[in-house]
Amino acid sequence: MFDYGPREYEDFRESNALIKSEAAEFERLNAQIADVLSQFFIDTATWGLSRWERLVGVTTDESKPLSQRRSVVKAKLRGVGTVTVDLIKSVSESWYAGEVEVTQNTTQYLVTVEFTSSYGVPENLDDVERALREIIPAHLQLAFKFRFVTYDMLKATGLTYDEIKATGLTYDEIKNGGIAQ
Repeated sequence: MFDYGPREYEDFRESNALIKSEAAEFERLNAQIADVLSQFFIDTATWGLSRWERLVGVTTDESKPLSQRRSVVKAKLRGVGTVTVDLIKSVSESWYAGEVEVTQNTTQYLVTVEFTSSYGVPENLDDVERALREIIPAHLQLAFKFRFVTYDMLKATGLTYDEIKATGLTYDEIKNGGIAQ
């Protein structure tokens, strides 16, 4: 704060005390301004996320983590216009913190979303499916493909059964990529 005032103020005890007390107040003010500013962006919104949800017509569910709620808002904002493979990919990736591949089989009226950057079933798959169902035409089927760790992949790690057991990972954690990544 001393940098913003005349140098003569630094010589007086009263002005020092006044400037120090105001500095604390300005720090609080700047923190509040930064907090309000962060509500203007979906990726940083916390208490303002409910306003984003209301804006896109989504019911606020406080029991869900902020990351999932943000994904809902992003998907709603992206899911407008003509439905293309790129749009489906964009909406899917906004829900899922990773990459997906989308394929379309027009003869079978099928759209397949493959989660390619991690193993297992995403925790919020129901939300992903719900968002995609809202944008994909009703005559198209929607299918998902997932990656899991196979026995051959475990074998390729060179670990013995006892070494795998010593990691403390459960069967589901191993199957969902706990060792093979």
